[in-house]
Amino acid sequence: MPPVPLSNLRHLFLDMDGTVYLGSRLIPGAPEFVAYLRESGRRYLFFTNNPSADAAQYSAKLAGMGIDAGPDNILTAGEATARYLAGDTPYRKVYVLGTPSFEEELCAAGLVLDGDSPDAVVLAFDKTLTYGKLERACLLLRAGIPYIATNPDKVCPTDYGPIPDCGSMAALLFEATGRRPKVIGKPNPEMIAMGMQKIGARAGTSAMVGDRLYTDMQMAYNAGIASILVLSGESAPGDLEGMARRPDFVFESVRGLHAALVEADRA
Repeated sequence: MPPVPLSNLRHLFLDMDGTVYLGSRLIPGAPEFVAYLRESGRRYLFFTNNPSADAAQYSAKLAGMGIDAGPDNILTAGEATARYLAGDTPYRKVYVLGTPSFEEELCAAGLVLDGDSPDAVVLAFDKTLTYGKLERACLLLRAGIPYIATNPDKVCPTDYGPIPDCGSMAALLFEATGRRPKVIGKPNPEMIAMGMQKIGARAGTSAMVGDRLYTDMQMAYNAGIASILVLSGESAPGDLEGMARRPDFVFESVRGLHAALVEADRA
């Protein structure tokens, strides 16, 4: 089945790390690409599996790079996890392995931080991780406490190289406990459903743009929307060899996608 024409795509879900920037370094052409989406009447929502900052902090970072995105244009795995826990579960007391920003996001959603008798263990990309946190999480998981993770990413791309992300921390806990978490962020289609509701999108006019095959592209497959891979972050051309399913479109970066959209719109 041929991919949907680029000109038909009116709602784009945009990964951030590896797609519009790498750490503190802007990917060339990203501001112009986002500006064209706005000028062409397309709606966009930035998606990130990195819950170490909230939407307001990401908005400020993007603004500093010349990219127009208010907090309403951003959905983080942290926000998605907070919404899931507060709305769809009986878990109200949580033991968290996460940054202070993520803890504040959970508290703002009405959850209570509790390391003594929690209803669930919540794992995030935690740059404040300590052995004490891991020890307590192991004991709770071995006792059978429900277990949720914000995202499955093995590494987080930065401008100085990839660093361990939530998926690597989950692998450590699996080796110690034999437990695997329920994952809320990409590639879970529940996150795309939240995003589609947020910007009034539908599957036939939507696409996921990102640099990871196992999160960004897999979520597009899971949600039944168009998949657009950029090779500016984690994935390389060789990663596509022998794949049972390839993304609908592949570009070196969002600069190439921008050019292709302009050409498609003019046709």
